Amino acid sequence: MFTTVKNAFKVKDIRKKILFTLFVLIVYRLGASITVPGVNAAALEQISSTGLASILNTFSGGGLDNYSLFAMGVSPYITAQIVVQLLQMDIVPKFVEWSKQGEVGRRKLNQATRWLTIVLGFIQSIGITAGFNALSTVKLVNNPGVETYITIGLILTAGTMFATWLGDMITERGLGNGVSMLIFAGIIAEMPNGIKQLWNDQITGESGANLWMGIGFIALVVVAILAIVTFVTWFQQAERRLPIQYTRRTTTSPSNSYLPLKINVSGVIPVIFAGSFISTPQTILMAFQQNHSQDTWYQVMTTIFNMQSGPGIALYVFLIVVFTFFYAFVQVNPEKLAENLQKQGSYISGVWPGKGTQDFVSGLLMRLSTVGSLFLGLISLIPLLASNIWNLSQSIGLGGTSLLIVVQIALDVVRQMRSLTMKREYIGFIRE
Repeated sequence: MFTTVKNAFKVKDIRKKILFTLFVLIVYRLGASITVPGVNAAALEQISSTGLASILNTFSGGGLDNYSLFAMGVSPYITAQIVVQLLQMDIVPKFVEWSKQGEVGRRKLNQATRWLTIVLGFIQSIGITAGFNALSTVKLVNNPGVETYITIGLILTAGTMFATWLGDMITERGLGNGVSMLIFAGIIAEMPNGIKQLWNDQITGESGANLWMGIGFIALVVVAILAIVTFVTWFQQAERRLPIQYTRRTTTSPSNSYLPLKINVSGVIPVIFAGSFISTPQTILMAFQQNHSQDTWYQVMTTIFNMQSGPGIALYVFLIVVFTFFYAFVQVNPEKLAENLQKQGSYISGVWPGKGTQDFVSGLLMRLSTVGSLFLGLISLIPLLASNIWNLSQSIGLGGTSLLIVVQIALDVVRQMRSLTMKREYIGFIRE
């Protein structure tokens, strides 16, 4: 990995991509330190350990700490993406039609996603502001009122759209997936705070046997983190290789060819989707807390969408499993794959072209997604259970999710740098 990064910096075009990505991330981190006008960010200290605050802080790239311009991060955009993709499954005919129109249709769907992001961002920002203001004894909003909430909602929504634009710039001109890179940078920036919080919970004020128990617990956590990182790295790179044969051999046809399918086809996207999806109802419910906190329906819904409760954890893992299957078929469309193989005059060894290939790939994706969903669910579940058993901070409970995101994105960036380096070497060889 270090050799790949070193070689990448030697290439001018790749170096420009790396520096541009770092510049955008610095801009995002600066925005994440600017508090929204009219807000007392100190009030967040009382509710920073709640499940919703921890989820939003993770997926906003640390933007919630100061209730900054990027407090909502890209969470509304991710939720809008989920909704738009679901609506393409024969639910909204117009969206289905656009999904089949290639690049033109993709631009229309992206436009619809952005409009939906504005709506969701505005609703979520008002909900979370009103909810956090009601939760804390020290008021979050200095002068609560309709006009104030609308102003804060507009500012946070604008921050979300600007963050989304920054992500698009990284995708187009930098390295990696822009939205994922913003989340990645925020998680890395928050790691020192997480380590400090764990140290304060286990060590500060302790002495004698309790002190050694605290040190032993921290050592156990470090070993567990290293084990998870190693296992995740190994699993995320595992793949199933399907041998490809060609019906008409040409001079450009490779002698040995295969179609690689990752064991975890969906990558880390299901984890990001599930976290964003479960936080949306929570933010909307917070707007009703002051007047309906004793109502049965409110208490039931709060329990279901609470990451610190049994039903909330079960729903989180269930969403990860569902999105793993869903996104696997979005990433690898069996029908289009079979069609493309036929056009190229190739086929999977031992499988009939056309419908046979489509059915075979669909069945294989189901089996791979079963393993991938169990893997993602397990890595996300264990830290949450450990957090509840030992009464640790919810941000530590989300450590499994954070590790998944960090490892996957780091692997993707290194893979992209290696690909760009190899491409340049081949181009140079051909020109010579």
